[in-house]
Amino acid sequence: MRELGRNANLAQEYETDAEGVMLRVGLSEEERRALRERDYEAIKRLTGLDDGQFATNHFIWAYDE
Repeated sequence: MRELGRNANLAQEYETDAEGVMLRVGLSEEERRALRERDYEAIKRLTGLDDGQFATNHFIWAYDE
């Protein structure tokens, strides 16, 4: 779960195949459910990030006019 905030390639892959990524990295059903449902209380409990300090990747898209 933490790796999604640190690894841009993994985050991009997660956007296209979230379930596949979660299965590949070995998340439990409880962890997958928390992520699918965006259950932030469960995510905090499961990751130990009780302070709510989540890391995220930000994408900046350039568009030609």
